[in-house]
Amino acid sequence: MRSLWLISASGSFLPNTVMHSPDPHLDAGPWLLERTVLPQHTDHAGVMWHGAYLAWLEEARVEALAAAGLAYADLSRRGLELPVVSLAIDYRQALHHGDRVRLLSRVLPRQGVKLPWQSRFLRPDGSLAAEARVDLVLVQFDGGANERRLLRRLPPDLELAVNCLVAGPDDTPL
Repeated sequence: MRSLWLISASGSFLPNTVMHSPDPHLDAGPWLLERTVLPQHTDHAGVMWHGAYLAWLEEARVEALAAAGLAYADLSRRGLELPVVSLAIDYRQALHHGDRVRLLSRVLPRQGVKLPWQSRFLRPDGSLAAEARVDLVLVQFDGGANERRLLRRLPPDLELAVNCLVAGPDDTPL
């Protein structure tokens, strides 16, 4: 199955790439991902279901982390996870089946053990559909499901990737 994530620095869209997109509402370097609202994202009235926003936020984080040089699957194989510990979404305008949505995400500097993300869902006309804030933490799984511990220090490769995420993508597709 081909991914519907499309991102571009020059206006042409490339599948499975991440790019920089200036947005006056985000300070610098947002990660831009475009999606189309498909039938499985909507309720019976063709309005995007609130849970679909969560899935797109996760896809945006995983894609951006990969573009910053570290695949989430590689972290998982090492017993590391970045679970969500806080999530807030403000829904402003409905998205509908067939809408092309621009998801702009910015990674903020770490706040203690938390890695905060801010995201904006933009409608086809550029108006704001929703805003979200997600806080992640790094957790090490040491065996069974109940043997988790919070890591206060990031491994060097994750530290480098997080620094790249905070800086945002450069102006060319990665």
